[in-house]
Amino acid sequence: MTESTAARKPRRSAGSKATGTTGTKAGGATGAKAGTTGTKRTTRTAATKKGSETELVQLLTPEGERVEDPAYAEYASYVADITPDELRGLYRDMVLTRRFDAEATALQRQGELGLWASLLGQEAAQIGSGRATREDDYVFPTYREHGVAWCRGVDPTNLLGMFRGVNNGGWDPNSNNFHLYTIVIGSQALHATGYAMGITKDGADSAVIAYFGDGASSQGDVSEAFNFAAVYNAPVVFFCQNNQWAISESNEKQTRVPLYQRAQGFGFPGVRVDGNDALACLAVTRWALERARRGEGPALIEAYTYRMGAHTTSDDPSRYRHDDERAAWEAKDPILRLRRFLESANHADEGFFGELEAESETLGKRVREVVRAMPDPDRFAIFENVYADGHALVDEERAQFAAYQASFADAEGV
Repeated sequence: MTESTAARKPRRSAGSKATGTTGTKAGGATGAKAGTTGTKRTTRTAATKKGSETELVQLLTPEGERVEDPAYAEYASYVADITPDELRGLYRDMVLTRRFDAEATALQRQGELGLWASLLGQEAAQIGSGRATREDDYVFPTYREHGVAWCRGVDPTNLLGMFRGVNNGGWDPNSNNFHLYTIVIGSQALHATGYAMGITKDGADSAVIAYFGDGASSQGDVSEAFNFAAVYNAPVVFFCQNNQWAISESNEKQTRVPLYQRAQGFGFPGVRVDGNDALACLAVTRWALERARRGEGPALIEAYTYRMGAHTTSDDPSRYRHDDERAAWEAKDPILRLRRFLESANHADEGFFGELEAESETLGKRVREVVRAMPDPDRFAIFENVYADGHALVDEERAQFAAYQASFADAEGV
């Protein structure tokens, strides 16, 4: 069974190139090597040709066929040496992440979690990009990057404490270089930029990656981060998961141009990648992170994908989008796509898929048990550590809250 990235401390991603291996020379050697994973040559449609408004970097078609295109040889070179074992690892991480996500959704419906933000449909964007990071890189997520957390070695059950209301984030950000989930839309882009500027002053050769959604791209914080990153040549990659909907607001009502083109106005490159293609997401993110480490500044990646479920469990997507839209995207399912490739290239057999299914069941059982065993939080902990030496106003608020809590006990005793 392929080793899980969640079962160990984060390390250099499987199959990643050493720092300094730039892969920027696209040519016959790398282009030929990219096809060695076994497969059928396909051609881009006119709608995806380089330079067009809807350019889309794709290395695996929805049918699981390998794309070989000289225009994207530079990106393909970053996964040219990927092994069958590493491809199975990508698939395994996506499957287990989806199972964890489904279990969390079910737990919320059962009243065990207050809320949950599902990543269903976005597994390739998150696992592909997460696998591209190095141990010394730093990640700034939103509240939906469960797959990236998995790649960084964060125990998935730690993600659930905040949604259950027992903590403000169940992990130490510095242990995995994975920041706490950010609820404020878009603010993490500025945090990431500031951190990237700081590590530059420290002389580090690591990079920073900030995740946000298409809705957050309309926030002022994101534009400010773009500008600061460009002006100060910060080693930061902005990874936008364009899942087509900012809650109930469609992408067409948010922007008049493809999101990746916004980078041009700030003076750094932007790339649109097929967000349901794990191989392409891995390749493009490696490219962006390595150029950042070389001191070439920021880049914007727009992972063009789809949110298959609700924005959160408090949302009803049937009120604003049609079933046929979801059906069209289901045909591009990221997990099914990679499975088709693994099968056609003889990189995985039924034994592998069977073992993975059993492991998935084990993970689901563990998640349920851990969540239900979480202790209730100290109701008064929120008043601690607000001020180093205490404060009269906080003391007053604590007393008011204590009286409020006591009123319930009095009512029960009547």
